[in-house]
Amino acid sequence: MKVLICDKTENEYIEQMRAAGLTVDVRDDITPEELPNVLPAYDGMVVRSRTKVRQPLIDVCPNLKVIVRGGAGLDTIDHEYAKSKGITVMNTPLANSASVAELTIGFMLMMARSLYQAAASVKAEKWDKKSFNGDEIGGKTLGLVGVGNIGKEVAKRASVMGMTVVAYDPYVKELPGIQLVSLDELLAQSDYISLHLPKTKESANMISTEQFAKMKKGVRIVNCARGGIIDENALYEALTSGKVAGAALDVYAEEPPIDWKLLKLDNVIGAPHIGASTKEAQGRVGAEVAEKLIAFAKNQK
Repeated sequence: MKVLICDKTENEYIEQMRAAGLTVDVRDDITPEELPNVLPAYDGMVVRSRTKVRQPLIDVCPNLKVIVRGGAGLDTIDHEYAKSKGITVMNTPLANSASVAELTIGFMLMMARSLYQAAASVKAEKWDKKSFNGDEIGGKTLGLVGVGNIGKEVAKRASVMGMTVVAYDPYVKELPGIQLVSLDELLAQSDYISLHLPKTKESANMISTEQFAKMKKGVRIVNCARGGIIDENALYEALTSGKVAGAALDVYAEEPPIDWKLLKLDNVIGAPHIGASTKEAQGRVGAEVAEKLIAFAKNQK
């Protein structure tokens, strides 16, 4: 089986695939314009968030049998269409859970203690201690919108730090140690709100003007899930009005953003979609990608 690696994958696991008999070519800098000319020669492809696999690309690849997405989401792939063409689509949902959860907690601590602003102040050779009187996150309520693999990891860490955790997830009926509530209840109760759900037609802009109006004044929001779940224009208004005290964003409706005004606000912390960017997560992703492709190839024989 011939496999094209389209995005960064740890070399150790590429060699594992080759040792198992797969023909693996690495083009982790391949452009969207090049893909339609190159991919038709391959049976399988490995992608991360950089490479998008949409219907027009699938239509010119009659030999394609499997797409493996290194990561939790499938929103960069027209996966239902791919499946309708007989293509198997897989991802690695557990590999980066801990890394994204740790980033989420880190963002919350940064907002609670104004760490970004405090560090910038010291680098500017200022000693403005009285401006950085923060809050503890212990004793506060964290509302999780979505409690899949990553949401559960965030809940574990937040609980240990003394937070009360409530969650909204229409696909989960019971979760030990976490109180499941309606979305409106979560919005009204939470001091921090963190999103951990996929981007779908149902979740697009699900946090918008109406939802901000139901939140506590001074709430803080984290999005390490997918851009476009929060209405960014509504978030801007909520941040500038004082309804929302702070936001920490790792993902955006457009990546990179087209309009940077949201990220230029003093009460916004931004990162360039680095949730899974740890050595440990990259290793786990590579290992799971190799395992799944090797197993798929064996089943084709």
